[in-house]
Amino acid sequence: MPFENVRYDYAQVLSVRPVYQVLRTTSMERVCDVRDADKGTTLARIVNSVKDRLSSTGTNAEERAAGLQNCRVEPVEKEFRRTLAYDVDYMYRGSKFRTRMDRDPGNRLRIRISITPHPFD
Repeated sequence: MPFENVRYDYAQVLSVRPVYQVLRTTSMERVCDVRDADKGTTLARIVNSVKDRLSSTGTNAEERAAGLQNCRVEPVEKEFRRTLAYDVDYMYRGSKFRTRMDRDPGNRLRIRISITPHPFD
């Protein structure tokens, strides 16, 4: 087995692009409509008030005071992005290379250079 010659040098980083994992979750949350104080007749306000009090998911006094109405529990979807890795383009001695790394390397990237003779066939 031939001896491997190894040395280290630095390459110039050309670009770094994060690779994301998208996670989606659904949770049940209380959702209310915002009441428009200027609209609605006296009769509509009375009907909404009675409806809220009879409904098991109706608007409570605190929510009504905050100007909310028609409160209910609904499924709400949320999306989270998590960085998995970074695609890094870099240049070393006039040649461009690409690799995927677990962190952002910054402006320069330490590289390992290995030279081994190719055996005769």
